[in-house]
Amino acid sequence: MTLQGILNVDKPEGITSFRVVSLVRRLSGVRKVGHAGTLDPLATGVLLVCIGQAARVSEYLMELPKTYRGMVRLGVATDTFDADGKPVFEGDAGSVDEAALLAALAALAQQEEQVPPAYSAVKVGGTPAHRLARAGRPVSLRPRRASIERIDLLSFRPPLVEIEVRCGKGTYIRTLADDLGRRLGCGGHLAALRRTAVGPFDVEEAVSLERLEAAFAEGAWQELLLPLDYGLAHIQAVYLEMEAEKDVRHGCPLPGESPAFQRLQGAEDGQRCRAYGEDGSFVGILRYDGRARQWRPQKVFISARPGV
Repeated sequence: MTLQGILNVDKPEGITSFRVVSLVRRLSGVRKVGHAGTLDPLATGVLLVCIGQAARVSEYLMELPKTYRGMVRLGVATDTFDADGKPVFEGDAGSVDEAALLAALAALAQQEEQVPPAYSAVKVGGTPAHRLARAGRPVSLRPRRASIERIDLLSFRPPLVEIEVRCGKGTYIRTLADDLGRRLGCGGHLAALRRTAVGPFDVEEAVSLERLEAAFAEGAWQELLLPLDYGLAHIQAVYLEMEAEKDVRHGCPLPGESPAFQRLQGAEDGQRCRAYGEDGSFVGILRYDGRARQWRPQKVFISARPGV
């Protein structure tokens, strides 16, 4: 059977997400390894490393809500919006009171768009913006949709502001820090960041790089793998009879009125579902074709157990 699964890694500060992926690829011997959502080198916490077929579900994992704890330092704005950047503005953080801070955070929680940092992986004409910025070239990025569920103030010890943010895909905490400084008039940047959760993946259950490397050395690392459907509970599930499962595995669509889809009557065009076989194995992701009234296989997976 195929080796596959998801590693919930607690990424340490000072290394890139790509380096973690490269380490897992080298130690596991598996060529197909990716991650579901980059963390900046400054940031720590939950990094989902997808191995084998699990790399094909990364796009769904990136839809999951994320929770961050961030430390914002008021009084200094930087060109990268974080502590690694060069100061571009300095203001008086001592003039900020908690009432003004809470009002600014409440306003930021309501915004629906953000301008990504110039030092980010967003591409401009096919080139990552951070490469252009480091080359001294002007970078103009358009506002992008942001999804912020809440911003909670955890502590305020001027000039430090500790916040917890629950948000969706495409939200930059560095931009929030910079926007907070702008709203308060004193400037600000992200001094520290920790991703504490991605959907059901919690940092308390994440494995450190030291523990992961030790597990590789002991030959026990596969015990740390989570099933590739572990984080897909936000997509409704259906269970297929044997013949229907065979059809899906061969790429054939299933009629929308099939018994397996009774729970999904009234499905909208483009709606997805998770499909399982009679033995409980994860078959794949189906998408509803409203015009044809059929559920079409979008991604089909080889039957396998995590770590096998």
